[in-house]
Amino acid sequence: MGSVSKMGPSRRVISVLLLSMAGSFLSSAPARAQAVAVVPVSATAPSSGKQSLDDAWWTGPLLANSAGTLPPGHVLVEPYLYDVASAHSHGYGSRTYLLYGLANRLTVGVIPVFGYNTVSGGPHSSHVGVGDFTLLAQYQLTQFHEGSWVPTASFEVQETFPTGKYDQLGERPADGLGSGAHMTTLQFNTQTYFWLANGRILRMRFDVSQAFSSHADVADVSVYGTGQGFRGMARPGSSFFADLAWEYSLTRRWVLALDLTYSHSRTTSVTGYVRQPKSGSLPGPPIRLDSGSSTAFGIAPALEYSWNANVGAIFGVRVITGGHNTVRTITPVMAINLVY
Repeated sequence: MGSVSKMGPSRRVISVLLLSMAGSFLSSAPARAQAVAVVPVSATAPSSGKQSLDDAWWTGPLLANSAGTLPPGHVLVEPYLYDVASAHSHGYGSRTYLLYGLANRLTVGVIPVFGYNTVSGGPHSSHVGVGDFTLLAQYQLTQFHEGSWVPTASFEVQETFPTGKYDQLGERPADGLGSGAHMTTLQFNTQTYFWLANGRILRMRFDVSQAFSSHADVADVSVYGTGQGFRGMARPGSSFFADLAWEYSLTRRWVLALDLTYSHSRTTSVTGYVRQPKSGSLPGPPIRLDSGSSTAFGIAPALEYSWNANVGAIFGVRVITGGHNTVRTITPVMAINLVY
């Protein structure tokens, strides 16, 4: 008779941002990040007492993607450095957005990820490793104009490839930095502006995404909680991510930012067997592991500083406050935003 059990959280870095942002950063949702700079399309005269759009310089909040796209021929480079800290582990990582304005309203790009994990009471990663690699394309549907209720809006597609190590981890499960599965993320991004009573600008973003994964063949020790001798398959559950973010323009150079996130992931199931040591490759009793569904809530305050309209930095922290079947984490983050 087969066994069924709950699968505990795996020791790995999920990039996000992010989450999903979202999603990856380690959470129940992929990491999310501001991906592009928005070129202002209108400006309020200084004599009106209201801050003009071209007087506000932004890098974007920590997690919510921009709904704008890069002008054709322009490039954005945005490297993130972070530490996903939980009670018993640290996931140090980098996630870099490399984006290019391919055509009017169309931006394409890649997101390479690297990581290194440390675990209390166990071996750390043997070296800095490569995570899963993502391609993206974003098409802008509408553009914000001052005085109109229509926000800037865009549709984004991300395809993540399983380039990170995820199984056959031997005595170093902390080497696991990938999922072993292809993941397709469909995302809708919006962005708009408000002028407060003091004349300063409040920029707001609201993004939602849904991610779907293929199955992954699994052998031996893996990020899915399997042990030596295991042979089988993992089916990561689909995940939903929502991010509501605000940025308040204190001055031209300084901005306060805040993300509020919600994510829900369906159960990840692992099925297979463990080879019997004395019988070679003969299968043992069937095994099924289920992670259970999970829900996570997060908050990410940050401070932005821009040297000019094309170069800026952001410093902040993302806190996963908890939720159903979710590990609480605190993630200090810093990033540089460069637009050419």
